Amino acid sequence: MIDTAGLSAERCVELLDTREVSCRELVTAYLDRIDRENPALHAFLRTRRDAALSEADARDSDGRSGLEGVPIALKDILSTKGEETTAGSRILEGHVPIYDGGCVSRVKGAGLISLGKTNMDEFAMGSSTENSAFGVTRNPWDPERVPGGSSGGSSAAVAAGFAPLALGTDTGGSIRQPAALCGVVGMKPTYGAVSRYGLIAFASSLDQIGPFALTVRDCALLLQVSCGQGA
Repeated sequence: MIDTAGLSAERCVELLDTREVSCRELVTAYLDRIDRENPALHAFLRTRRDAALSEADARDSDGRSGLEGVPIALKDILSTKGEETTAGSRILEGHVPIYDGGCVSRVKGAGLISLGKTNMDEFAMGSSTENSAFGVTRNPWDPERVPGGSSGGSSAAVAAGFAPLALGTDTGGSIRQPAALCGVVGMKPTYGAVSRYGLIAFASSLDQIGPFALTVRDCALLLQVSCGQGA
């Protein structure tokens, strides 16, 4: 059984490269941990088990390189084709985009496997992830404390071992603050470095999509994938 707690993206790549684990085994381990522990933390709003395992099987069959086959969590403010995207609000409940946002497209193109969508303050307006229409997210280190926000679901997911990597958004601290409160690495990239296409806006002159990870090196790997113009 794979213990995903503290498992970095770089280590995931090593395990996949040496074939110590398959993509399916790795994705299954993360999904199983989410099933066990997410009810208490509420970091994920919804997962995509069947689709994620199908994508993992394809990577195992076709071969892989780089970050292909590594799981990732996506903040539920990023438009994702065919998958409900609510920005933490009942207003958008049932909203299913017909396209992938630019950053989501780049992540998919690099072969990372989305495990699902993470909780957030409604429309990214908050700093504790207590203001989601779908319930409060807890800090994995102490469930009596907040994980920060508005990207608290993404930061909590990485800290809890639900995913080695996650994407969040930062307008006035919504990546940096939850990263600090959950003890993970997070950064707000230079404005314009990452495409905002498909991001449900809070303040377009300040909004930016950025990575969460367990290590600075992992953060850099995800940033390298994310940077550039989206489809």
